[in-house]
Amino acid sequence: MKNQSFSELNLAPPIFRAVMAEGYERPTPIQTAAIPHLLLGRDLIGCAQTGTGKTAAFALPILQRLLTLRKKALPRGARVLVLTPTRELAAQVSESFKTYGRHLDLTHALVFGGVGYAPQVKSISRGADVLVATPGRLLDLMNKRHVVLSGVEVFVLDEADRMLDMGFLPDIKRVIAALPKTRQTLLFSATMAPDILRLAEGILTNPVNVAVTPSASTVETVEEHILFVDETNKRALLTELLKSPEIDRALVFTRTKHGADRLVRQLEHASVDAKAIHGNKSQSVRTAALESFRKGRCRVLVATDIAARGIDVDDISHVINYDLPNEAQSYVHRIGRTARAGASGIAISFCGITERSYLNDIERLLKRRIPVRHDHPYHSESAANATGGKGARNAHNPNKGKGVMSRGKRARLPRKW
Repeated sequence: MKNQSFSELNLAPPIFRAVMAEGYERPTPIQTAAIPHLLLGRDLIGCAQTGTGKTAAFALPILQRLLTLRKKALPRGARVLVLTPTRELAAQVSESFKTYGRHLDLTHALVFGGVGYAPQVKSISRGADVLVATPGRLLDLMNKRHVVLSGVEVFVLDEADRMLDMGFLPDIKRVIAALPKTRQTLLFSATMAPDILRLAEGILTNPVNVAVTPSASTVETVEEHILFVDETNKRALLTELLKSPEIDRALVFTRTKHGADRLVRQLEHASVDAKAIHGNKSQSVRTAALESFRKGRCRVLVATDIAARGIDVDDISHVINYDLPNEAQSYVHRIGRTARAGASGIAISFCGITERSYLNDIERLLKRRIPVRHDHPYHSESAANATGGKGARNAHNPNKGKGVMSRGKRARLPRKW
């Protein structure tokens, strides 16, 4: 299966033509593993990291089903429902369906919060072949009788782990209760924690299990670095790193919304083009920032975890964890935003004294140590030697006792950033 091409997946000619127009040469592992089963109508549990081609893995066979089994969607209903955790991801999944189905006569509806109801109500009023939605707005429209789900043939629960992290489980159960019992159900998640498996057991029938990467692993083509730095020097270190021309497009993570806005103001003051994206931003502002970043007009996008979950941008050269996440699995999700679909990328994580316990949790999840870089201008020995509650990290310092730069001294930045 390693050398399989798209021509061997038995896709209908108009779908195959659309795929070729996108420049795809060979299916990714998740596509190779999932598409044949989905074309047969099987339920499926897919465990795949972000950037592995997951959306095409379910969109292509769904489009083939819609093409083969021609029927009209019910008024205010949909034949296919894709549920996603964030607005950005919903918009991108919807766009993917339109791209791959460009030669098909299909209707689409997109439903998410943060914008007016009227256009969304209108888009679903006559029924849609494909409805992509976030849970909250979908339930609002269902409660107002603008949406009915009794005609759904295929249900996709995308990024189920993030759905549960965001507290959507009760909403998901209410949506599922409104679906017909007979349907094809697909569940995709970057991790397969026990609560995900329990959810899957309740909604899938004799599913195929597809896992293309270990659930706690990071993408192999991501080069990872830890930079120990005092909190007060983080902004200066980031500004210094961004002077490197090798950082073509950087996604920077902060822990809070206010922290993201503050960092953007500081970067702009240092003549760095940057935009922020987080939950307090209006949908139009978020969309504009993401589009600016995608088209290269903005070199740096600063984001919080929830907002960044739906970011699907090619050629992100660097992910920079300005703040380490307090949930270890978020580290995996974050750095998966680079090195997408087989490309390579670099993940740089700042770590201050107060974040040592977060680093310990991340490394415990990964079952390995993340390499440390000391040759930067703001290396902090105090952060490097802090225990974080789990013991010091001196074994990770190959320069210990060899003249490592002390505070106040300057060092040349590494070339490869």
